[in-house]
Amino acid sequence: MRWTPHATVACIVEQEGRFLLVEEMAGGKVVINQPAGHLERGESFVAAARRETLEETGWQVEPEALLGMYTYFAPSNGVTYHRFCFIARAVAELPDASLDEGIIRPLWLTRDEMEQHRAQLRSELVTRCVDDYLAGTRYPLDFIQETV
Repeated sequence: MRWTPHATVACIVEQEGRFLLVEEMAGGKVVINQPAGHLERGESFVAAARRETLEETGWQVEPEALLGMYTYFAPSNGVTYHRFCFIARAVAELPDASLDEGIIRPLWLTRDEMEQHRAQLRSELVTRCVDDYLAGTRYPLDFIQETV
């Protein structure tokens, strides 16, 4: 059988020390994650980051940098995820936006508040990505070469 990792995107969106997150149902539990999701056929990584953030939070964002590329093996389902995590600027909230199925609500939490909810974090990538962001990690968007 062929191994097929899942290509995903996520966004770090920070305003005044708070980070845009989502509270969602996953595996029958309420978890907290960055706005994140899978690429669709023919979609660029940057376009997927914009789309997923809007669909999960009701916020339009503009990716400004690549934070990093992360590999995560999920013990709960045996899937390996390759996450392209972006740093994005909040552009506008669309209060009437319809959120994806399974999304409970968007949240704005500080890094300390995330720590208080550690047991609810979908994976260790939630705080790892925020910590990398806070450490100043940044790569230009043109680091990703796409012919979509």
